[in-house]
Amino acid sequence: MELKNGCKFSLLTPTSMGVRITPAGRQPVHTSDTFRMQATSAESNVLSISASLGLPTKVLTTFVKDSPIARFIRDDLRSRNIAYEGPDVPQGGPWGYRHQFNIADSGYGMRGPRVHNDRAGEVGRTLTIEDFDLTRIFGEEGVQIMHLSGLIAALSPETGEFCLQLVRAAKKHGTRISFDLNYRASFWKGREKELSAAFHEIAATADVLIGNEEDFQLSLGIAGPEAGGRDVAGGIGDFREMIGRTTEKYPNVRVFATTLRQVLSANEHMWGAILCAEGAWHVVEPRPIAVLDRIGGGDGFSGGLLYGILRGWTPEKWLRFGWACGALVVTMEQDYGLPVDEEQVWSIYEGNARVKR
Repeated sequence: MELKNGCKFSLLTPTSMGVRITPAGRQPVHTSDTFRMQATSAESNVLSISASLGLPTKVLTTFVKDSPIARFIRDDLRSRNIAYEGPDVPQGGPWGYRHQFNIADSGYGMRGPRVHNDRAGEVGRTLTIEDFDLTRIFGEEGVQIMHLSGLIAALSPETGEFCLQLVRAAKKHGTRISFDLNYRASFWKGREKELSAAFHEIAATADVLIGNEEDFQLSLGIAGPEAGGRDVAGGIGDFREMIGRTTEKYPNVRVFATTLRQVLSANEHMWGAILCAEGAWHVVEPRPIAVLDRIGGGDGFSGGLLYGILRGWTPEKWLRFGWACGALVVTMEQDYGLPVDEEQVWSIYEGNARVKR
């Protein structure tokens, strides 16, 4: 895929930053009194792979003015080599704006993970185009790929319009667009007509579409099989058939991708991936991986895939690197990957866990 040259940023994304808290020792939330806190968002987690490997990245977001959580988030983004831009929004008193909280039990054995999202008063829902100079960002500074998530597009009517304006500006200035559909039923309730139109416009403009069968069916109305109840090998054929129908509706899209996951236990998954690039199919057959915390594995896959595209590799290498980045993330306590170098990622793909001295 040809990318725009001379850009200040390789990868950019709009996001609503928040914090994630998880109990120590993979214990349930309701029985724990000791927690680990990290800064997070699905979109910044995608950027983390490229940022850790030295590419310039940036998030467009909002912060609560004078909030210690906002300071915590800024410091974390800087430590991950992720630039940020966005306004400070006055809190508006104790019952005003705040950064979202994600409270997660990682699960263990046959006790599955549980995630509770506490997003009341979320400052990221105020994202608006008036706070950003799109001519400077896309025209003067330049961006090679903008990554969008359906989570942000559906967060509020304001963020939906914000994402549409970003897509139009990116397209005008030659920036490639990646769209992870990330359908969430609770976000869509009562807004189906509005969000269906927004997702259709974004998908019609996108160069890369990422999502599982449910995402394509419920976000874009593409006919497909029922989700769940199949092994991952069966999912490969189903995904191929569905993408065949999707290409007819969205001929601009050049790359379709999804992960394939079968949960054996909270500690072990069968993990695979499938990619269609310019009509050619590539598959990483599912194989078992160890899991410390499954949250973020899909974002790691997307991040590794986009890193491969940015490096100008072949589609087969995009997919393999993405698979391995997802497998890396699920071994971490945080929900994003910080690979030390490309060799570490390729060793994961090759199944080489030997010590490196």
